[in-house]
Amino acid sequence: MRSPKELTRAEIVRAANNFRWTRKGTKWTVIVGERELPARPLVLEAAGVPPNDPTNSHQAVEILRRLGFETRYTREQPEGTNKREESKETREGLGSILEIASAATTEVPEDEWDRVPDDLSINVDHYLYGSKKAGK
Repeated sequence: MRSPKELTRAEIVRAANNFRWTRKGTKWTVIVGERELPARPLVLEAAGVPPNDPTNSHQAVEILRRLGFETRYTREQPEGTNKREESKETREGLGSILEIASAATTEVPEDEWDRVPDDLSINVDHYLYGSKKAGK
């Protein structure tokens, strides 16, 4: 048995090809090929370790991200939740717009920020739709 931290991308793909999962309720998933699979069980399977291995879901997700896989967090909704309650929970879970924007921008590589025009906030319509620049 080896540590899940030592896994390679090829080992994850190989394990995913033969992976079968019938249980529900997995919060973290990973996209391998065209399949969405539970993150932690897949990592444990690929490493050949038992299900009681101390690797937790967050560690498994970090391993998968490091290897270049897309991961997703799926928040389960209890049956019978109405839309009003659902939207209230969603709003409370997101935080402020500043927190959302900050979280989203941390994943953008630094060299990509250099490509953003200095006048983007003033001329957003020009850059999106080709309209005339403001003040010209």
